Amino acid sequence: MITLSKQSAQTLVVALVMLVVLTLLVISAIRAGNINLRIVGNMQLREEISAAARQGTEQVMSSNFTTNATAQAITVDVNQDGTTDYTVNVNPICTGSITITNADLNPNLAADLPCVSSGAAQQTGLMVSGVAATAALGQSWCYLQQWELQAEVNDSNTGATATTVQGVALRVPAGTNCP
Repeated sequence: MITLSKQSAQTLVVALVMLVVLTLLVISAIRAGNINLRIVGNMQLREEISAAARQGTEQVMSSNFTTNATAQAITVDVNQDGTTDYTVNVNPICTGSITITNADLNPNLAADLPCVSSGAAQQTGLMVSGVAATAALGQSWCYLQQWELQAEVNDSNTGATATTVQGVALRVPAGTNCP
């Protein structure tokens, strides 16, 4: 027959084992939570750096970068607190330039009118308001250039980096160099 003191000892041992098991479960849950928190933090940082690279690219793209196609350092304030969060290095690279002929232009479009060329301004051969609009086959006053804007961001605090490449096709005045 089992005495009361033996039953108390067995209960104590079972309770201690259960306490150890519960402690191990809590520790593993805390570790899993910390790992997930780090994963989410890294994903947020990656998205923030990518957004900074896109913002730097858009800022260069909105300027007239074809006249001075040099690498630019753009400062970005992602959280709008007044301090620079990232510096984006944007390098524009011209990948090609195609001559636009007058035949490729539509004189009815305001965007095409500055590109239409002719030997004499009065004799362009174009009937803007007429039914049959024809264009001379000569070279226009514009080129179509293709550019790649390569943006790189480095975070000195975390060591994270992001590189993006954005392709852009632009109509530029004839004579614009494609370095």
